[in-house]
Amino acid sequence: MSEVAVAGLSAGMLLRLELDDFYALEVDLLDSRCFEEWLELLTDDVEYRVPIARNVHSSNVSTEFFTERLDVSWMDEGKETLTHRVEQMRTGMHWAEEPISRTCHIVTNLRVVATGSEDGCDTVTARTRFLVYRNRLRSEEDFMVGKRQDDLVRSDGAWRIRRRTVYLDQTVLLSNNLTTFL
Repeated sequence: MSEVAVAGLSAGMLLRLELDDFYALEVDLLDSRCFEEWLELLTDDVEYRVPIARNVHSSNVSTEFFTERLDVSWMDEGKETLTHRVEQMRTGMHWAEEPISRTCHIVTNLRVVATGSEDGCDTVTARTRFLVYRNRLRSEEDFMVGKRQDDLVRSDGAWRIRRRTVYLDQTVLLSNNLTTFL
């Protein structure tokens, strides 16, 4: 992009372009099965949660997802357990990923909802929508749809995910397993 074009963009637009590129890189890594490189996009203290949704009355919409620390969830992991999952898949003996799945992640509707600074690093809270298609074997097909909220921090000039909460739009998962990173 030329300097003139960049000069005409606001700081908010430049940030959105940076984050769009970050999320494009992330899904390229996941869909290319470059899981070790994907792990590098996470901070060492990352929190990766996928709370379970439940059907609630419209007057109780704030309780739709189990979001408290000790509530049940599909995933509640940190860097260590995410790394172990990747290592397990690489063994060739992970029953749920042998043969390995083919995935396509589509991330869209990026919204920056907060920006700040912490310990001299830029921070961002971003919300996105996603669709993940997964195919394995002849007939295993899964579609997972939902929303994500990420807390990102810029470390050493690159964005990293510090906290990700994934809100699936399903109360019952029809897939045989949940090995796909969302």
